[in-house]
Amino acid sequence: IVVLVILAILAALLIPALTGYINKAKEKSIVAETRQAVMAAQTLVDEAYGKLDLTAADDAIEIGTGAVEGKTVVKISDIATLAEVKEANITSATVKAGKVTGLVYTNDGKTCTYTAGTDGGKGTYDVK
Repeated sequence: IVVLVILAILAALLIPALTGYINKAKEKSIVAETRQAVMAAQTLVDEAYGKLDLTAADDAIEIGTGAVEGKTVVKISDIATLAEVKEANITSATVKAGKVTGLVYTNDGKTCTYTAGTDGGKGTYDVK
């Protein structure tokens, strides 16, 4: 009986710790997938930006699902294919002056929001 009590106490102490590790691993996983999607989006935006003529406006590129008159559209489906993630997981993405400024990625009930840094600084990934 004493051995069983000791095992029960150890289990009671370890289960919350293991749950915390699992949650941290899931958060790191969604941040990694979001980072993949951001890098894929930036690659495709760079390609589209390189094809524009020099007189094009800074807002000549848009990320979306369909055509927008007067703009070059980088499709979310192309981003998902390049990043090797599901298209449905990329909720939205924004671009300004040839730089991806934001991306929202959802997976397993968690949402990760990428926001570009100011003045060329490092962007942030916020998981909720």
